Amino acid sequence: MGFTREQLESFRDAVIPDLLPPPGEGPPVKLLIVGINPGLWTAATRTPFAHPGNRFYPALLAGGVIDREIDRVDGMSDADRQYLLDRGIGMTNLVRRATARADELSRDELRAGGERLLRTVETYRPRVVAVAGITAYRTAFGDRTARPGRQERGIGTDDYRAQLWIVPNPSGLNAHETIASLARTYRQPAEAAGIVPAS
Repeated sequence: MGFTREQLESFRDAVIPDLLPPPGEGPPVKLLIVGINPGLWTAATRTPFAHPGNRFYPALLAGGVIDREIDRVDGMSDADRQYLLDRGIGMTNLVRRATARADELSRDELRAGGERLLRTVETYRPRVVAVAGITAYRTAFGDRTARPGRQERGIGTDDYRAQLWIVPNPSGLNAHETIASLARTYRQPAEAAGIVPAS
């Protein structure tokens, strides 16, 4: 599948659903992966982290977090979605509207997205939350001191806190990361969540 620029632009500001089961149903979410916001290709295919140049699914596969390929070009199938949920993997975004680039988002949108993420964590109570994008995390939560890796304070509310990791954005625009480096980094929160054994 391919899209013209005009076709992709028609998905600007579209909202895609989270990859999460209905609250209280389905297998528990062990690892909640949080993107910044959907790209236009993601909106067109209704597949998180979808774009031919995005390294997200190849990195998960290389890191052993998943053991089958997910189509990031044509979009995942219903079987793919169920496979991820059955493994305990859920996905959401800080901001739900689609843009061509994450830098099109406002600080207010990111802060509101941080509040929504806290509500999602409280509802689903994942063991681990992995936010893919340190700059967006710092803006959303007003935490300029955050560094990549596991965060000491976790994330959540007074009722529940999950372990929090900040991992690199897998976009092809993040040129200094490779599939191999992303695979090593993404495996760490998956191990913490109990999805894969500790290496």
